[in-house]
Amino acid sequence: MRLSSIDAGRARDLVGRFEGLSLLVAGDVMLDRFIVGRVTRISPEAPVPIVQFESEYVRLGGAANVAHNIVTLGGRVSLVGIVGADAAAVRLSELLAAVGVESGGLVEDRRRPTTEKVRVVTERNQQVARIDYERDADADGDVERAIVDCAARLARDAKALLVSDYLKGAITRPVVEGLIRSAKASAGHVPLIVDPKIPHLSCYAGATLVTPNHQEAEIATHHRIRTDDDAREAARAFRARAQCDAVLITRGEQGMWLSADGAEGAIPAVAREVSDVAGAGDTVVATLALALAAGATMTEAAVLANHAAGIVVGKFGPATVSPDELLAQF
Repeated sequence: MRLSSIDAGRARDLVGRFEGLSLLVAGDVMLDRFIVGRVTRISPEAPVPIVQFESEYVRLGGAANVAHNIVTLGGRVSLVGIVGADAAAVRLSELLAAVGVESGGLVEDRRRPTTEKVRVVTERNQQVARIDYERDADADGDVERAIVDCAARLARDAKALLVSDYLKGAITRPVVEGLIRSAKASAGHVPLIVDPKIPHLSCYAGATLVTPNHQEAEIATHHRIRTDDDAREAARAFRARAQCDAVLITRGEQGMWLSADGAEGAIPAVAREVSDVAGAGDTVVATLALALAAGATMTEAAVLANHAAGIVVGKFGPATVSPDELLAQF
């Protein structure tokens, strides 16, 4: 069963409401650094390519990319996460300030570096190697308490709460439980959307919507997903195991499958040309959160997110989508 799309008028109405909506993102912030060069020969020292350096640039990654997507679509966002006491943290704060993301909720942990992924890529955007700077142990002690406190304080004025879990330490059970309390305590019970990692699945009980990808859904449910019928069964099993209200499985070129009360079905993919899927999940959850905060139904939010994903996979690296780009799809 395919879920119905939305027309251009309804899309304009919903996207028009994104402007100024206040959201909270809690999760694993990171920097994505790209070293770009030309490859013309193999090293005589080892069977690896020699990359002749040409340029280098840095982008916001992880939960920071989710926040960037929200502000690009017109929302306002507060960001909660962990950084180290290092140059990467300074650079991250500078980039966030440049795009208008409030970073007062970033908690310093001197025991770990700011998470940074360094990719060596060719001029044709082919990845040669990746170097990760990180300490992925869960936050604890004073750092964890500071994250919980920051999230509770910043959630008070938010119209939607979002968890961006990359298993880098910021998201723990007390953090998610605190956000769920904030969501339920707010007027109208604001939605809590989770971009999950399966080792933390038991932490998400009570969330409004969880968005596993195809592989994550298979691992969590032990259901092989090849058809829409498979996706339906896996989504139902995932909802039961995660104890969440709704599940949206992202299935790449197969689109999405939504399982929610009163809405269940497939949403076909809309990508025209795929350049890079990195960060597409960040765009999906950012769009979902804004749409639900704007009053969209679960189906309408999923359709908007699906179109946003179709745009962003045509761009290289973690990227964002503007309201005009999104509305042009309708």
